[in-house]
Amino acid sequence: MIVLLVVAMLTACAAVTQDLSGRMFTFPQETNTAHVKLNVAQQDLSAVTVCHRSFTDLKRDHGLFSLATSSNHNDFMIYWQEATKEMLPYIRDKGVKYGAFDYKPNTWHSICTTWDSKSGLVQLWFDGIPSIRKFISSGSNIRGTMKITLGQEQDSHGGGFDIKQSFVGMMSDVHMWNYVLSSCEIQKYVDANNFTPGNLINWHALDFQIVNNVLIEDKWKSC
Repeated sequence: MIVLLVVAMLTACAAVTQDLSGRMFTFPQETNTAHVKLNVAQQDLSAVTVCHRSFTDLKRDHGLFSLATSSNHNDFMIYWQEATKEMLPYIRDKGVKYGAFDYKPNTWHSICTTWDSKSGLVQLWFDGIPSIRKFISSGSNIRGTMKITLGQEQDSHGGGFDIKQSFVGMMSDVHMWNYVLSSCEIQKYVDANNFTPGNLINWHALDFQIVNNVLIEDKWKSC
C-alpha cells in the first residue's frame, strides 16, 4: 500500500505512461479537485467508443467520463442522473437519456458508449446489454485540444468541477477508440476476453496524471 501511495503522489506532479492491468483508480472522497487527467494525441474524432468499469455506492448525480474542448464542455461525456435513474451520454453538448439500466450500488459495471458523426447515432452497452441507437449529433467532428478527466465532470475546459457531480468509488479498464467498436469486440471487453485495446486510451499503456487524492490500487480478485 505504501508503494501505491508513493506512486499516486509522484503522478500528481507529472504525467506518466503505465500498464495498469489488474489495477484500479480509487476516488476515496467527495471533492471538487481530485481527478485523473488522460492524455490523447489525436485531436479530431469522427467516431468514438469509450469503455470503462466502475464501482460506486453514490446515490446522487455523478460523471463517469468527461471530454471537453474549448468550444464544447460536454463534447463527449457519460453521466448518471440519479433523480430519473438514467444514464446520459452527451456528444457536442447534446444529451440523450437511457433508462431501465440496473445500476446497482457496490457492484462492478461495464459501460461502453459509441458514437459516429456521419449517422449521428449514439448507443450504450450496459454490462453487455445494448441499448437502442438514438440520434444525438451529426455532421461535425469532436475537434480541438481535448481535456479528458475521470472523477470530475467538466463545466469548463479542464475545470469548473462541482463537488456534487464528483465520482466516489473505483474505476478500471478505461479504453477509448477512434471508431465504433463492433458488438463482438464490446462483448469481448465486457468478458475481459482478449479484446482489442483502445488505440487512443489504452489501460495497458495509460498516459495519465493524478491530481490530488486519487489512489492506484490492486483490483479485487475472487478467492
